[in-house]
Amino acid sequence: MNILAIDTAGRSASVALLQDDTLLYETVCNCGLTHSETLMPMVDAALKTGGIRPADLDLFAVTAGPGSFTGLRIGLAAVKGMALPANTPCAGVSTLEAQAWCHTGSGTVIAAMDARRGQVYWAAFDLTTHARLTPDAAAPAEEAVAFARSCKKPVIYIGDGAALCYNKDEQALPCPPALRVARAVGAGLAGRALWAAGGCVPPAGLMPNYLRLSQAERERAAREAAAKESETVKS
Repeated sequence: MNILAIDTAGRSASVALLQDDTLLYETVCNCGLTHSETLMPMVDAALKTGGIRPADLDLFAVTAGPGSFTGLRIGLAAVKGMALPANTPCAGVSTLEAQAWCHTGSGTVIAAMDARRGQVYWAAFDLTTHARLTPDAAAPAEEAVAFARSCKKPVIYIGDGAALCYNKDEQALPCPPALRVARAVGAGLAGRALWAAGGCVPPAGLMPNYLRLSQAERERAAREAAAKESETVKS
């Protein structure tokens, strides 16, 4: 099975090409460039270097959320555009689960992405089996740390929000910043597992999982709530 995997959910962008569970090619760009600038040249390089034609791809895997709203839309739109001509199956995977698939060992891995305002998108997984231990959540970093302290096994934090957790948890095992960066190979492995479980969809079925409202939607909801409260007081 030839798999093209894409992760544009966070600060870095990454593309990977796999044959079954063998990694043929992977690249990560964490240089501050926009994903719209870097993604398609990275895809082109992956296919050319791996000697794989778009028609030879059996599965597209892409991180569907949580993460940056703009980043998620870029990745999902790119995959839909590439998969539609042949109606190639697509796996929209959890960004946090994809990050966990990049690590192995004994213990617990907590994937954390910076969600701004002191919050993180986070979820915990078993390092050995990659089994999910918590659902994806958007919450203060303290919530992830509280879960970590309840774990009986060693814990590591990964993702661009890991520093927020490490700042509050001195008991966790260290993970070098360079190893916390999201990698598309994780999306590929998670996508392959989803395909084996019968969870893939046609390109048109790919949908983002933002996990929370956008800032504009939150501000509008706050304005509407304030207006309602004002009307109630007046009446």
